[in-house]
Amino acid sequence: MSNCCHVSRGTIQDQTSTISKVSRGKSFSEKNMVLIEGGEFLMGTNDSEGFPHDGEGPVGMVKVNSFYIDQYTVTNESFKEFVEETKYITEAEQFGWSFVFQLLLADEVLKENPRWAAQVPWWVPVNGAFWRQPEGPGSTIKNRLNHPVVHISWNDAQAYCEWSGKRLPTEAEWEYAARGGLEQKKYPWGDELIVNGKHQCNIWQGVFPHKNTARDGYVGTCPVDAFYPNGYGLYNVSGNVWEWCGDWFSKDYHAMRSCENPKGPETGVNRSMRGGSYLCHKSYCNRYRVAARSSNTPDSSTGNIGFRCVGDVSKPANGLGR
Repeated sequence: MSNCCHVSRGTIQDQTSTISKVSRGKSFSEKNMVLIEGGEFLMGTNDSEGFPHDGEGPVGMVKVNSFYIDQYTVTNESFKEFVEETKYITEAEQFGWSFVFQLLLADEVLKENPRWAAQVPWWVPVNGAFWRQPEGPGSTIKNRLNHPVVHISWNDAQAYCEWSGKRLPTEAEWEYAARGGLEQKKYPWGDELIVNGKHQCNIWQGVFPHKNTARDGYVGTCPVDAFYPNGYGLYNVSGNVWEWCGDWFSKDYHAMRSCENPKGPETGVNRSMRGGSYLCHKSYCNRYRVAARSSNTPDSSTGNIGFRCVGDVSKPANGLGR
């Protein structure tokens, strides 16, 4: 299966941007964070629904140290505070465009932006699309301040982490936290996608990419606190938006990783992403499973990529952070 959920900036043309520098925060705040006690867990999957070319397995025992992790993905409101304080300019703004899913765009916007990514034609590079204008000029986050910030590159996420005194999670930390204490389940809540007739996450329903019935209540992003949290109190670790991790991506990750606090390869081309998004559908991109992996280039941004942060226990929060 192809990955319908994301597209790389290099799909259109090769460009470069200047990464804005921000000052690192002295400490982070525990507000809206959860302390995850270190331990061992079975990472990865051997499930037949997995994608071997994504490097989802083999399953192996991994140990991670204790860490703090955000309950929610970073919101538009939080990113807005960061930008207002630092004057940070995202890569989407510097490039002048970012990818938006076609069904979210008005007809006039589609006419003004006739290009598309050949392999994934449902992605439209929209001039003027960035975090504050998710669907391009004329769109706004005014009523989406509690939604995840999107059109964020890995480099942008790193800059936010520097400012907040946090960092991006390793893949091992992300999966350990996302599992919520369950062992080898498909989803953060168990093995059934729909429980007692209720949707548990924000993904695609209908026929991708032409019709989304929105039976889960959403066509695009949903609030970061929508649906039930997992066993550790984390929200939306399946669906809604892809979440950047700190690791370089390798399809051989599980075969090569360390058994203790793995951090992925030292170099690479793409950075790892986890969790799937509101565009994931079982018929095409079944990557909202907790063991599923994907990746993108560090400068890429789309309308379904966001992030959440972690903090080191060795640098405990003092409650005075942002």
